[in-house]
Amino acid sequence: MLSANVTWGVMSPVAKFILTGGLLSPLVVTELRIGGAMLLFWLASLFVKPERVAPKDMLKLFAASLLAIIFNQGSFIFGVSLTSPVDASIITTSMPLLAMILAAIFLKEPISGRKVTGIAAGACGALLLIVGGSHAAGAAATAGSTYVWGDLLILTAQLSYALYIVLFKNFASRYSPVTIMKWMFTYAFLCTIPFSYRDLASTAWDELDASLWGGVALLVAGATFFCYLMIVIGQKNLRPTVAGMYNYVQPLVASIVAVCWGMDSFSLTKALSAVLIFGGVWLVTTSPSRQDMEAAEVAGRSTPKQQ
Repeated sequence: MLSANVTWGVMSPVAKFILTGGLLSPLVVTELRIGGAMLLFWLASLFVKPERVAPKDMLKLFAASLLAIIFNQGSFIFGVSLTSPVDASIITTSMPLLAMILAAIFLKEPISGRKVTGIAAGACGALLLIVGGSHAAGAAATAGSTYVWGDLLILTAQLSYALYIVLFKNFASRYSPVTIMKWMFTYAFLCTIPFSYRDLASTAWDELDASLWGGVALLVAGATFFCYLMIVIGQKNLRPTVAGMYNYVQPLVASIVAVCWGMDSFSLTKALSAVLIFGGVWLVTTSPSRQDMEAAEVAGRSTPKQQ
């Protein structure tokens, strides 16, 4: 989960570079990511042990693709177009909180004070980075509009991803990550191509230079293929709330990259944000799970009372 979110943070400036020129629309970039990752996962499946997926599990993979890819990426893209980048970034910090609530409802995971404190600390660190680095843009964005629909779409994207990591945690253990992602991206590609084919057909492909194609290749191979492969592995081995907490690493990494590239400067706010984010991740990671609490309860009942 850490490697996936670090990669997403590094890729943020790359995505901004690709979209800045205006030759590729967000919908086209998303379709290139989905289609390119689909091809890479099918290629990777040639080098792993073949697995037969049961028909009922194929339906579950379709539902997983809706939550993790189609609703998540689709809602986010359209949401960003209707709201400000600052609002969008702030709303994305709700995902770990949503994952904690959903895990408590569906998986009976305990909501402990340590876990709540960790999520709050991580959220504060992320908000410091986002608001502190974009206060001017935020003031301009909120000057004359509420962006309600865009904000709701961004929230829908976070809710769909939180549902995915909670509802499909146990399912991720049945098949290899390559098999799961191969079918999820195939379903996602088939579902999104009817909406994006017009944009794909109207794109001036001959005007794209090597730097744009290189950026697209990095997004497909790094921010999509590699990251989603790591997400399944993390989902298989971590509790949903812990997996969601690593979402806070993205704005921190993006900020560090901006400092290294001379696009921003280091400050005490960034240092404090880093402490809050990693401290929050540590608190949530070390909080007791439902299995830990049940094991402690059983051990307490089996221990003979002292006379």
